[in-house]
Parts: sequence; C-alpha cells; structure tokens
Amino acid sequence: MGVLNITPDSFSDGGQFLAPEEALARARRLVAEGAEIIDVGAESSRPYGGAEPVSAEAELARLRPAFSQIVALGVPVSIDSMKSSVTAFALDAGAAIANDVWGLQRDPGMAALVAARNVPVVVMHNRDHADPAIDIMKDIVAFFARSLDIAAEAGIPKGNIVLDPGIGFGKTAEQSMTALARLDELRSFGLPLLVGASRKRFIASVSPSEPRERLGGSIAAHLIAAKGGARIIRTHDVAETVQALRVAAAIEAST
Repeated sequence: MGVLNITPDSFSDGGQFLAPEEALARARRLVAEGAEIIDVGAESSRPYGGAEPVSAEAELARLRPAFSQIVALGVPVSIDSMKSSVTAFALDAGAAIANDVWGLQRDPGMAALVAARNVPVVVMHNRDHADPAIDIMKDIVAFFARSLDIAAEAGIPKGNIVLDPGIGFGKTAEQSMTALARLDELRSFGLPLLVGASRKRFIASVSPSEPRERLGGSIAAHLIAAKGGARIIRTHDVAETVQALRVAAAIEAST
C-alpha cells in the first residue's frame, strides 16, 4: 500500500503533492514501483499530534481535483479519512477501501456507510494520548473487540475487515515497538493485518533521524511486521519496501 498525502502538513511529506498534477504523478510513481493499493488522504492525522483539524469541505477540496484520475490508474484506491462524508465522496468516485484511523469509533456514520457500500475497511487502533503506564497490547485487543462489535451491529461482514495496530498513534516509541514485536498475538482475531511503520518517530528513538532519513528503520520494521503476520504494508517508499519483502521471502523459501 503506497502512501499519497494530499496535505500541507503531513509529518513526512506535507505540501509535496497538493497540486493535482503532483498528486497524480505521485500516484503513477507508486504504481510503477509496485504498489498494489494507493492510500489517499487529505487530512493529516500526524500520529504525534499537532495537526490542525480540517473541515470535511476543506478535505474534499483537496481530493476532488485529482481523485478520479488517480482511481482511473486501475489500482485499488483506499480513502484515508475519519469522516464518513469524505469517505462517501471517495467511494462514489471509485475508491475501493475505507481506511479509518479511529476504527469506526469516532464518526458514528462510518460503520453504517461501510456496511451499506459493502467495501473493505481498515480498522486502526488509536488513542487520544499515549499512556506509558498501560499494557498496549491489552488496549489494542480491547479496542479491536469494540470496533468489531460496532461493525457487527452495523452489518459489516467480518470478511471485509482489516486490522491495523496503529503504529505511532497514541503510543510511546516503546509501545509502538512492542506492538510490532507482538503483532502475531493479533492473529487470534482471524483477520488480515495491516502495518504502517513508514518513517514513524519510534525509529528516531533508536537511531536519531528526520522522517525522510528513516528508510532503513522503516524497512526493518516492515520486515518484522511481515514475519509477524502482516498481509498489507503501508509505506511511503514502495520500491525499496517491495524489494526488501521479495528478497526476505526468497531467502525464507530457500531454507
């Protein structure tokens, strides 16, 4: 899953793809590099806080100019939005997947929308604030259980749900690494797992670096995630991540 942020303030690439032609060029590059899904977002959720809230109208204004052209590239598009109205626009325009960073627990209309459209949904764990005192895996499991209850009540088929532990979101660096190290514990839900550790700040806690200097750490985290059962890897650096995953799989297959 390749990341396309049509935002001025995303933590890693804010402002780079705001113009429609830049967004479309970025999407084409992601596809050329091997992305099987393009994840498009128009509001920064900045996992460490500090992002300015954006109205649905502003989010839609960023999406409209290039969205249909991105969908026309022929690769499934996911819409990264916590707002059901924005998600509805994107699904109407051809998006195939809803990606909710609040796991159906923030916008009361999201679950009903996903159920009505019968589309896959990424349910991500999140917290308003990190709490170093909690057992993060217990918190993730409890959050997912609640999200699955909401999904079931709305009529979302279980087979349409992907779980994302939300690396960096409402977590300390240590908790993000714990979630990666213990990812296989989430297999008990019997659902596909998505991991997006790309350029996240926990990498800098181990190896001081700016977001665009974290390719090596991102790949290390994603290889661990794949080993732990992740079926979808969300990344800014598609070509390098595809190569790393293919080589790791080839080495494992040769044993």
